[in-house]
Amino acid sequence: MPNNVIECVNLTHYYGKRLIYENLSFDVPKGRILGLLGKNGTGKTTAINILSGFLKPCSGECRIFGENMEAMDPVQRRRIGLLIEGHVQYQFMTIEQIEKFYSAFYPKWRKDSYYELMSLLRVAPKQRISRMSCGQRSQVALGLLMAQDPELLVLDDFSLGLDPGYRRLFVDYLRDYAKSGEKTVFLTSHIVQDMERLVDDCIIMDYGKILIQCPVKEILDGFKIFRIHDEDGRIELLSEISGIYHPSKIGKCIEFGTFLSRDQVAGLLLSKGMNADFEMARPTLEDAFISMTGKY
Repeated sequence: MPNNVIECVNLTHYYGKRLIYENLSFDVPKGRILGLLGKNGTGKTTAINILSGFLKPCSGECRIFGENMEAMDPVQRRRIGLLIEGHVQYQFMTIEQIEKFYSAFYPKWRKDSYYELMSLLRVAPKQRISRMSCGQRSQVALGLLMAQDPELLVLDDFSLGLDPGYRRLFVDYLRDYAKSGEKTVFLTSHIVQDMERLVDDCIIMDYGKILIQCPVKEILDGFKIFRIHDEDGRIELLSEISGIYHPSKIGKCIEFGTFLSRDQVAGLLLSKGMNADFEMARPTLEDAFISMTGKY
């Protein structure tokens, strides 16, 4: 039985009459990096707010380190490092001043971690936060979070404002940091390529439900994209088949994703009277995500 750091059980939440989740349940074992993937509006930030204790679900329970988040002791909360979308800081300070300010609140403060990341990202110690770009401010926020040395990191859209080079650098740094210290990480990002490089497990969420939760390796090894050469374009026949995700017409072909094998797909096509002439490809995590959730 895994030692779960996060346990969410039967979460149901509404904003007014709009349903966000219904009986949503998931766990995050200790030492794993889990990424939550979903389109805008599917409830990623709502999940972060529930995990951080800022939002009470309409029903269900969220436990972290075995305690209900709504009643967690402040000393226990020190074990959680939280980065919310927007990266709020005291912008009148320099990065040197803000490090000294934050260090007073955290007994296990790791000044070296903060300045190591600032050095890698080439942020000058005397720079004032108010004069930084969005990407630079996010780097400061991430450095402050790591210096807290939390056991659990909860990161909402952690790569906001970072250009591709800095994103790659930070993704590699975060993974090394988490694995070397046996940290547990729960994160969201709009950039799925980052997740493929960073996370151990992922949850792919559609509106109000989890489509899949499993190790990323299982998706990359087992999911396949098929392109069928079918002049008639009979998408409705494929839409009826369980295990086939969102078939779509591309020119004279039909494309869809599935965990079914090549032989299973060939048999299903023949049973529907369709052409079994197809191409098969192994997808990236982004390809699988788009296939499972639909392009639009």
